[in-house]
Amino acid sequence: MTRITWDLLREALAGSDPQPLRHCAQHAAVAILLRDGAAGVEVLFIHRAENPLDPWSGHMAFPGGRSEEGEEPFLTAVREAAEEVGVDLREAELMGALDELQAVRRIPLDLAIAPFVFRLPAGQEPRAGAEVGSVVWVSLDELLSDRYLATFDYAEGGSVLRFPCFRYEDKVIWGLTYRMFSDLASRLRAAWVAAGRRA
Repeated sequence: MTRITWDLLREALAGSDPQPLRHCAQHAAVAILLRDGAAGVEVLFIHRAENPLDPWSGHMAFPGGRSEEGEEPFLTAVREAAEEVGVDLREAELMGALDELQAVRRIPLDLAIAPFVFRLPAGQEPRAGAEVGSVVWVSLDELLSDRYLATFDYAEGGSVLRFPCFRYEDKVIWGLTYRMFSDLASRLRAAWVAAGRRA
């Protein structure tokens, strides 16, 4: 696949019609943050702080959380990004939205998570808030090259389940975050193929 450009990202997300999960009563949202980096377009992951009250404690994730009562998921993504990594997404470019995913913690939860993709303007530097252990920028080109593709073994009920993941340095990106990124990746690959057909 060719080097990822902003034009390719816009094409991949243009006119996207994200599919909602209408059977879920509760909602959450995440912000997939992109920026211009030294190695091209980069994507931000957070390493969640250790917290016994957080079911995703210590996981790699995108900034996000549950919607407040009556709050639209888009506004949830904006609020959570401000709280967790200190960025103002009102100044960012909304590039598009991805399909909602149902949260899972051993079993499916009554919670739909809506991912939104943003391009951060120059000068906004995310920093770890109270709920975040650290922030990690990763080259989008490298993730799409499958360089970090691996598997993750998850012990459950006396058996071991194997899931696809990315292993980046000492971090493991799996589960819902991996699935959200896979949705973005599939859209990018489709846009790249379409661009090649037009060339």
